Amino acid sequence: MTECAVILAGGQANRMGGGDKGRLMLGGQSLIDRVIERITPQVDAVVLNANGDPARFDDLGLPVVADSIGDFPGPLAGVLAGMDWAAGQGYDWLISVAADTPSFPRNLAEQLAGYDTPVVLAATPDPERGRLPQPTFGRWQVALRHELRAALKDGVRKIRQWTQAQGETLVVFNEGDFFNINTPEDLAWAEKHLT
Repeated sequence: MTECAVILAGGQANRMGGGDKGRLMLGGQSLIDRVIERITPQVDAVVLNANGDPARFDDLGLPVVADSIGDFPGPLAGVLAGMDWAAGQGYDWLISVAADTPSFPRNLAEQLAGYDTPVVLAATPDPERGRLPQPTFGRWQVALRHELRAALKDGVRKIRQWTQAQGETLVVFNEGDFFNINTPEDLAWAEKHLT
């Protein structure tokens, strides 16, 4: 393996009342522990993207990197933080996963590999549009970090606004593979169906 992963946990979790959404419990285990358990066997190394005091994640045993762009610009800034860390560690590719999505495929990295585009994003089937992108789950060429930094400084915030300009590939997974937990209702649904 020649790639690492970033767990995107830098959001403000407004719909859950704030705090670290990854610390929510699901079936006796935190969301972030579930995510770590799933992604670690798929890559060489894992880094956590989170803002604020990194010491609150000491128990996870992962390096923590904050957004380098201020004012919570969204997950693209987390991808950039992961890319910068990956570059410093000598990795060419970065896998991104979200801290609030505990049931993504155990072969995500393998399925995203093998395409010659610089960005490969996960998607799920959609009856109306054919495929629904899941843009926080992707494989990113680390060498793109300078272009991404410039785009963020120019005000780009939507992931696909930038990835489509780079030439992206969408890989379709199964419906439900990327159920993310944004609200208390989502957590209640996950308790019934994902544990």
